[in-house]
Amino acid sequence: MNMNWYRKYILPGFIFQSVVIGGGYATGRELIEFFFASGPIGGLLGLLVSGLVFGLVLAAGFEFARVTGAYDYRHFCKALLGRGWVIFEVAFLILMLLILAVIGSAAGELAAANFGVPPLVGTLGLMALIAVLTFKGSDTIKKVLAGWSVLLYAVYAALFVLAFAMFGSDIAAAFRSAPEAGGWLKSGVLYSGYNLAVLPAVLFSIRGQASRREAVGSGLIAGAVAVIPAMLFYVAMMGLYPAIGQAPVPAHDLMGALGVPVLNFIFQIVVFGTFVETGTALLHAVNERLENSAQEAGRELPQYMRPLVALVFLAVAIFAGAKFGIIDLIASGYGMLTLVFIFVLVLPVLTIGVWTSLKAGRA
Repeated sequence: MNMNWYRKYILPGFIFQSVVIGGGYATGRELIEFFFASGPIGGLLGLLVSGLVFGLVLAAGFEFARVTGAYDYRHFCKALLGRGWVIFEVAFLILMLLILAVIGSAAGELAAANFGVPPLVGTLGLMALIAVLTFKGSDTIKKVLAGWSVLLYAVYAALFVLAFAMFGSDIAAAFRSAPEAGGWLKSGVLYSGYNLAVLPAVLFSIRGQASRREAVGSGLIAGAVAVIPAMLFYVAMMGLYPAIGQAPVPAHDLMGALGVPVLNFIFQIVVFGTFVETGTALLHAVNERLENSAQEAGRELPQYMRPLVALVFLAVAIFAGAKFGIIDLIASGYGMLTLVFIFVLVLPVLTIGVWTSLKAGRA
């Protein structure tokens, strides 16, 4: 594969998927929360809607970032929203804390369930790995996130094939007998709305793009890259329909039902890695924002501040996760924030962002 083509067209999709997956579908709980009520068919339709919205908004957002030269979330949102950019920052920090709480809680539960250690061990391991990566900076983060995404694709494909081999008749029965419920269009839009809040967090991956074709093309590809594993996972979960809807961590229940220890072990490692990916990318965005602010003031952000900032945010978020629990966090936290991001990011990108890009001319 031409590496220059890969960096410009494929890498941004892997980075976006890396940011989305930890808080978007690694545990399976998020897919249940948004799509389960629409049934097997409705859930897949909702995910298709999400993939389409992902692609369109990412394409518009990447091109807006290219023409304005705004590659961190502060400059991006200032260019897009003017003085209203502060609303995005407040909402982004709240969402980041929510996602960090979810992945911190899930990492602890995963470690306890699979390795027999106290949940705190898994949580501290997550914190340590994120701190190391944020210290290393953009180049290392891009390599790690992209490489782990390739591994993740292979594991999700294996999970899908194995689930069909073992529960094929149950999956078919779920799709055949369960009535298609309404609401899948709304669910697809809402799911993409809160996930697209991380768009500014992946802008560091598109700095090398030099044309509208590259920006728009990579955005459309990123939408597909992000949603395909979610669709494979959702179909696999239908082998345990409808009981899986009550599982705190559906991924754990599904792997237990499959009863393949080797795949289960690999899957748990990969899922833990997705938590690291998501947390790293979100906290890297905050560090990039602080770095740019420091440079504007004629200072440099000390390197040690990067892991320190990450650890402080993680500690606050994980305390919230321990206090409220993963299901309550997802059920109560995402709804309002989703609407906020639709109004302060998605709609402005599709209107102001597109108009600004068109006025800048074709390049």
